[in-house]
Amino acid sequence: MRNHRNLRQIFALPILVGILSTVGLVAALVGDGWWDGLSWTSLSLPVLLYFFFTIRRQATSRD
Repeated sequence: MRNHRNLRQIFALPILVGILSTVGLVAALVGDGWWDGLSWTSLSLPVLLYFFFTIRRQATSRD
């Protein structure tokens, strides 16, 4: 039996990552200080997710 998902379930996390990336880009342009920390944190999320899912995929392909 297949697990069907609606559009909201499929696109919720990618939209959230896109919004956080946009916040990071705007924060990098707007100011200094804690804005820099916000931009680094939110812009590092896609990179960390990439590494997480790459490592996870390699681990499952070895099984």
